[in-house]
Amino acid sequence: MSGRWLVTGGCGFIGTAVLARLLRDGATGIRIVDDLSVGTREDLASVAAFREVGSDEISGGPEGVELVVADVRDAEAAVAAARGIDAIVHLAANTGVQPSIEDPRLDCTTNVLGTLNYLEAARSEGVRRFVFASSGGTVIGDAEPPIHEEMVPHPKSPYGASKSACEGYLSAYHGSFGIDGVALRFGNVYGPGSGHKGSVVARFVRRALAGEPLEIFGDGDQTRDFIYIDDLVDAVVRAATVDGIGGEVFQIATARETSVNELAQKMLPLLRAEVSPDVRIVTAGALPGEIRRNYSDTSKARERLGWAASTPLDDGLRRTIRSLAAGASRPVD
Repeated sequence: MSGRWLVTGGCGFIGTAVLARLLRDGATGIRIVDDLSVGTREDLASVAAFREVGSDEISGGPEGVELVVADVRDAEAAVAAARGIDAIVHLAANTGVQPSIEDPRLDCTTNVLGTLNYLEAARSEGVRRFVFASSGGTVIGDAEPPIHEEMVPHPKSPYGASKSACEGYLSAYHGSFGIDGVALRFGNVYGPGSGHKGSVVARFVRRALAGEPLEIFGDGDQTRDFIYIDDLVDAVVRAATVDGIGGEVFQIATARETSVNELAQKMLPLLRAEVSPDVRIVTAGALPGEIRRNYSDTSKARERLGWAASTPLDDGLRRTIRSLAAGASRPVD
């Protein structure tokens, strides 16, 4: 895969996985923008050797892997980062329902203004393809699943509202400026490298490693659509390269509904085998802003992107737990 890429949030869980895939596919240059608030230089270095550059040093496209340490709310840095780029993958965001409830303004400025900055950078620098990481269930809110692209958004949280607003800007920039923006509504992503994430799979593993019980909020019958990282990255690459999909939105998930209780019962024997035989489950009160049921109809992605998830949940959980447990047991230098 030739071409020069810009990946925002490229030091994070999904970003480093996208970077690894692009390098395997032969990308000629990749520029990473990250504020290092979650991902680190060490996370990036675990995937590829890189050169750190200031935004004021950029005059053209990247050679090899470059890191620009910048906040997505910095409009000037966004324009500089987009110089010489063929496609932008915009992953950087304030993520999660609960953080958005705690600080709605930060959620809005990071997600909406940050996305607008990179759309403007794409317009300024002539970048035609723009892939945006949206959210499968939080944009739509409570609705009878499966969730699909023609449903009207009714977000229940500031996080869902910010992602919905960004989808609107992608559509507008396609209609007004011809930028081929593609929004991917991710399901609940999990996999190796996700240890710091707030998602339920990563949280369960962290608690088990810390000797704490798995904590289920509410009755545990709330459902999600869990997608393995390799399957999601394949969708990102396709969204950046398939022709004729500018302005479109796609549900990127497995089309399978799993309750948190079911997830815990799948993970419990794996955690007892890999971490501790004493792992147990406790319950706590329900969280505000959370949707009740969520899984996706992925037929549009199958038809237009030629994509479908292929990793069974049991296999993905086994790989994830083994990887995170092994990482936690390594000695610190």
